[in-house]
Amino acid sequence: MSLTYEQRVLRVLTYIHENPAGDLSLDALADVALMSRFHWHRVFQAITGETCAEAVRRIRLFLAASWLINSDEPVAQIAIRAGYPNIKSFTRVFSQRFGVPPAMFRRIGQPGLPREFKSRGSFTMFKVDIQTAPERRLAAMQHRGAYNGIGEVFRNLSATATAENIWPRVQGMIGVHYDDPNVVDEAKLRSHAGLLIADSQSVPGCLEEIVLNGSECAVLHYKGPYTAIKVAYDYLYGDWLPKSSREPADAPPYELYLNSPTDTAEADLLTEIYLPLE
Repeated sequence: MSLTYEQRVLRVLTYIHENPAGDLSLDALADVALMSRFHWHRVFQAITGETCAEAVRRIRLFLAASWLINSDEPVAQIAIRAGYPNIKSFTRVFSQRFGVPPAMFRRIGQPGLPREFKSRGSFTMFKVDIQTAPERRLAAMQHRGAYNGIGEVFRNLSATATAENIWPRVQGMIGVHYDDPNVVDEAKLRSHAGLLIADSQSVPGCLEEIVLNGSECAVLHYKGPYTAIKVAYDYLYGDWLPKSSREPADAPPYELYLNSPTDTAEADLLTEIYLPLE
């Protein structure tokens, strides 16, 4: 089934409207979109301007507001119908959105119009090309938490590489990011800091071996501080990918660092972002 990316977004929004009390987890919505869970959430947020969770909450509350005004159904039943486990949680979230509890809204309220896609506006432009990336083997350390905290893990990794005398085998540094920071709690974000190993010898036991399969990849060329790299991901997922007619593979993106902040000004840091493609 071949769909454009905006068709996928519409497919998911329609599904949410039709199944507000159903399984609307991030992975379930990725299945509805017929996309890899590694990439769907970034695409959705880049196109619509909201996360999947925000869209689910917005649509559920819009439907609930409509039902409150246009039916005599009890508030408790509307809460269940809108996907809330109990009237207490429904009342809290509804009041935050509309400023009054559901019963009062029924007497005085009017539902707002459904939110349409945001205008994507102008993206900062980046060079993207398609390359056949080789299989890459990493000696890595796991990081859990904010992606901007991975620098400390790279420092620990560098110290370990020195102690284990593996620098002669290293061709570069790679960061692998498994989660979308728009939708996963910062403390739960998963990533690896890795050294690209040039040979087939074993990785020291104190490090984890990670293999990145060889494949065609969209490669975005980014110059600038790591702290501002999100704008590059927004362009890649929100502009380049929808226009490309290509499908992302079921594999996480990764970053290849071409120089180092230890001897390079932040504005001159060079990073290649690899998005595996089917």
